[in-house]
Amino acid sequence: MQNEKLKMRGWMAKDANYIMSTYPRHPVVIVKGDGFRVWDEEGNEYIDFFSGISVCNLGHSHPAVISAIEEQIHRIFHISNLFYTIPQIELAELLIKHSFADKAFFCNSGAEANEAAIKLARIWGKQFSPPRYKIITMEGSFHGRTLATLTATGQEKVRRGFEPLPEGFLHVPFDNIDALRRAIDKETCAIMLEPIQGEGGIIVPSAHYLKKVKELCKEHGLLLILDEIQTGMGRTGCLFAYEDEGIKPDILTLAKSLANGLPIGAMLATDEVARFFSKGTHASTFGGNPVACAAAKVVVKTLVETEILDYSRQVGYFFKQQLERLKEKHRIIKEVRGRGLMWAIELDTPAAPIVDACLKRGYLINAVQERVLRFLPPLIITREAVLGLISILDEELKRSL
Repeated sequence: MQNEKLKMRGWMAKDANYIMSTYPRHPVVIVKGDGFRVWDEEGNEYIDFFSGISVCNLGHSHPAVISAIEEQIHRIFHISNLFYTIPQIELAELLIKHSFADKAFFCNSGAEANEAAIKLARIWGKQFSPPRYKIITMEGSFHGRTLATLTATGQEKVRRGFEPLPEGFLHVPFDNIDALRRAIDKETCAIMLEPIQGEGGIIVPSAHYLKKVKELCKEHGLLLILDEIQTGMGRTGCLFAYEDEGIKPDILTLAKSLANGLPIGAMLATDEVARFFSKGTHASTFGGNPVACAAAKVVVKTLVETEILDYSRQVGYFFKQQLERLKEKHRIIKEVRGRGLMWAIELDTPAAPIVDACLKRGYLINAVQERVLRFLPPLIITREAVLGLISILDEELKRSL
């Protein structure tokens, strides 16, 4: 065991020597994953209630995803988007068939998908006189780390230090339709928001808020852009979170869990909007990579052709019940919020010590916004695993008093 600890410290030292220090890493070297479990270099097992920030929705090392990847890498790894590739076309067909959209654009990440959405909205806005270019986003939102997407992000801490920022973005309070209405002017082209704010602390808007946003867009002739990078692909119990709201966006962005761990992003749009992206207006060298698309095809098919979404809703409701019972026992818990298998508890004390305690006891969870514990387990998580986490949280919350 001493030798294993020395190895771990060795890897951490090399990380410090060779990799830019942009992540507050936990002192664990993860080397293997299977289902909702992962293992570190020392052989310690962890139950994963984080799934790589809502990425491995089908669990780690999903056999059908592995099989699709293995089959594709024996055919072709990569070819330019100046040629057609079958996995990309088949993935686009699946996404269009099961969504509001008519066309897809593929890239490598959520930030890139949101960049594409921003560009498409702005080029669409050029048809008007005067041209429309402003995009309204929400306070507390998170849309990425590129210069445009961090400007769109409604968190000052993310934008700090990168001024001057691109113009044309306004932030209004989330779940406040009156503030949103007041922010619209003749240069506004789109409203961009997450159906549920993820990095903002799992903030769920009030009933009918998204419908009212959609109505505002119709009233003023604006585009509705939904960032479903964290909520999409089954996280909330539906394939897409907008389905719960009874609305359809004009543009939707995806990434994270689309290929269950391989880098891919997608922007979906209606024909009416997508036609403004003509040849040469946007591109991505690795976007729609055949291997990533082969994996993503399996993810979409699994979500729409099996009972996994029904199962995740059932376990998600069970998880909600357990968290609410926990709240009844601990005054330190201010609120329980979420949907599907996307949950959080807000504390009246810093959340990081609870995260560290759970890590030591074999559970991976996450803290956001300093006082919020966030839970994003794979959709295959079991009730037994949920009860195990609840038991540990119960004990650790008692100790934190």
